[in-house]
Amino acid sequence: MSKSYKKRLVLLDGNAILHRGYHALPDFTTKAGEPTGALYGLCLMLLGIIKDLEPDEIVACFDLAAPTHRHEAFADYKAHRPKTDEALIKQITRARDVLDAFAIPYFSQEGFEADDLLGTIAEEMKQDEDVQVVIASGDHDTLQLVEDEKTLVYTQRRGIKDTILYNEERVKEKYGFAPEFLPDFKGLSGDSSDNIPGIKGVGEKTATRVITTFGHLEDIYTKLEENKDDVDFVDAGLTTRFIKLLREGEDEAKFSKELATIRLDAPIDFQMPERPWRERIDKSEIDELFAQLEFGSLQARVNREIFNNKEEEDKEGGAEDNDEADVSKQRIKEAQIALWLCDSSKTDPTLEDVYIYTDTDNFSAAMTALTQEMKDKEVFAVFEEIEQPLIPVVQRMTEVGVEIDVEYLSKLSNEYQKKLDKIEKKIYKEVSHEFNINSPQQLAEVMFAELEIPTSGLAKTSTGAISTRESELEKLADEHDIAAYMLQHRGVQKLLSTYINALPERVSADGRLHADFLQTGTATGRMSSKNPNLQNIPVKSADGRKIRGAFVAKEGARLVALDYSQIELRIAAWLSGDEKLISVFKEGRDIHAAVAADVFSVAEEAVTKSQRSAAKVINFGMLYGMGVDALRKNLGGGTSRSEAQDYLDQYFAAYPGLAKFIEEKKQEARKQGYTSTHFGRRRYFPEIYSSRSWVQASAERMAVNAPVQGTQADIIKKAMVAVAEYLKEENLEGEAALLLQVHDELIYEIDADKVEAVTAEIKRIMESVLPKELTAGINFVADTSVGPRWNELKPLDI
Repeated sequence: MSKSYKKRLVLLDGNAILHRGYHALPDFTTKAGEPTGALYGLCLMLLGIIKDLEPDEIVACFDLAAPTHRHEAFADYKAHRPKTDEALIKQITRARDVLDAFAIPYFSQEGFEADDLLGTIAEEMKQDEDVQVVIASGDHDTLQLVEDEKTLVYTQRRGIKDTILYNEERVKEKYGFAPEFLPDFKGLSGDSSDNIPGIKGVGEKTATRVITTFGHLEDIYTKLEENKDDVDFVDAGLTTRFIKLLREGEDEAKFSKELATIRLDAPIDFQMPERPWRERIDKSEIDELFAQLEFGSLQARVNREIFNNKEEEDKEGGAEDNDEADVSKQRIKEAQIALWLCDSSKTDPTLEDVYIYTDTDNFSAAMTALTQEMKDKEVFAVFEEIEQPLIPVVQRMTEVGVEIDVEYLSKLSNEYQKKLDKIEKKIYKEVSHEFNINSPQQLAEVMFAELEIPTSGLAKTSTGAISTRESELEKLADEHDIAAYMLQHRGVQKLLSTYINALPERVSADGRLHADFLQTGTATGRMSSKNPNLQNIPVKSADGRKIRGAFVAKEGARLVALDYSQIELRIAAWLSGDEKLISVFKEGRDIHAAVAADVFSVAEEAVTKSQRSAAKVINFGMLYGMGVDALRKNLGGGTSRSEAQDYLDQYFAAYPGLAKFIEEKKQEARKQGYTSTHFGRRRYFPEIYSSRSWVQASAERMAVNAPVQGTQADIIKKAMVAVAEYLKEENLEGEAALLLQVHDELIYEIDADKVEAVTAEIKRIMESVLPKELTAGINFVADTSVGPRWNELKPLDI
């Protein structure tokens, strides 16, 4: 705390914090069925505030269900927000009990939002030079109340614990202007979260430029009145179209500003309590409430952190095991994996997630609980035999990294920037003027207002505007050049920003890129990658493949890729027991040609290229639960719905075993809430019980795919471990290293003189992870290729 303030008052935005907790945490319930997830989040936030901010006083404010003055002025204010869940409503009411237990007073006032009450209290406290105010909220609207170091805002960025404390300088860094201009900003650009309209066609960047140049809305419109010729605004870099929007939208802008402005005159009687918060708090009240809510770990934490009860800490298992720093990285990884195996939706979990899930704050206790749950759910073998042995393999992959040709990327950057500039000129030529191509609002204005492109059949955004996302531009691209150019522009721009210009910044001093590979990255069991995502380097387009050229082997070595060929189709044949599919793979025939022959009723040797391509779409579509409409769209070429239905009927008639397998997986998901891989990995589908048919249908599609894709993930993970053991046993770790895992593919860097011998053994290991007796005689074939760069790999026959 700044030395100029003697006390710190923390103001809680009760509704915002409860909403954040409700959506960020699991759906906790007591044994009696009372929902408690949002209350748990509120308690976590309270403890974080007490620890981080050391408040002398805490006060909470709440919204009421009744309409506010904003609703009276604008009936559609927040109208698009979904109805609050009943479980959350109950917890908002119950939150008063939590605040009472912590001796925290709370306020609400009909006709006013919690923000207005927070603003009013903060305004009153300006008269007391000894008190600093910190507003704790999950809502960034309160940032307009920030003033120097006198009034601050403490808010979450991600999850419950990732917090930031905003002073005036931090607000300026975030927006480019002082806190007092936030209502003006929303007056111009609107706010979709609150359904505040703003001026249609005005984006955030332009709004920021106007505000930083001319000030508040009132100043902007005074300047417009004085400058009939618009010279000052043109000199500021604003287009005549935008200036026209400003003039015509004055009423909307001022009205939107009024809606966005937090009131500082709510009729509440607030006075700082006579006794400090810590003197009023009663441990027995918290103990009684937490016993009701079944917050055992939080109860122990309160005893330690608020009442300094060291005996409780020792009783809970000792401080030394409770500190993340004292637990090895290996053990933390194991706990995160265990949580993810217990609940497949908890991808890339943190240690905090582990404690929340197990309702403990002690590592040993958390691991004990997770181990028991893995055994109860019959996934402990997946942990012990697949995931746990893989941890050092993945860690080694990150440590080794992959060499990047930075000079190559620099040349590519220049090439693609020129390409981008050419596309921009084509777009500007279409509309005869420049505009912000990256602004969806401005693009929509140009396409649908200026060029009058028909909007029938196009999707809308949450604010009701016509969408300009890729899927909608694709609908227009054949008939309207600007849509085709925009798709090209976005494609090249993404390559530049996401890969070409970003990858060099990630290269370490050793010239190599050390990305993070996540065992727990997906719900199906597949690995993922981040910082950066190396599994998403483009491969389908020629432009994208050029980027792979930046990934090179070190001097004296080669990159070797081993790719499981059609592994998911092979797994589907094996798991479904479909005799006809199994025979295709056992006989080494072309699966797509075989399916085409059945679907199109022709001899296998007479299958055309287009028929084979269509069969390929159908084959992979089945793995992802593709329906008739999706199949029709993916087949393209004017395929009708009835034709697509005929293809599906023919497919399932030819492969009844697969059809039965698909239906069985749907029924399994409905009956038990999950489906399993061959090795026992589970993926849960709570959405299967949704009352909304489209949500159910989506869950069914995932339920069909999960056993296949999950089994594939298990196989390649087992292969990674087996290859690592081989390299270690043969003392080859310095001459061959795993660099990347991209779904069905493993990429190694192998010394040139060892390539053939080592690759042959890796191929043998990958193809024999499972014995053929287990897989109905189906081979899992690994294709091999080698080269100096990732985009120059050539087949290697061994």
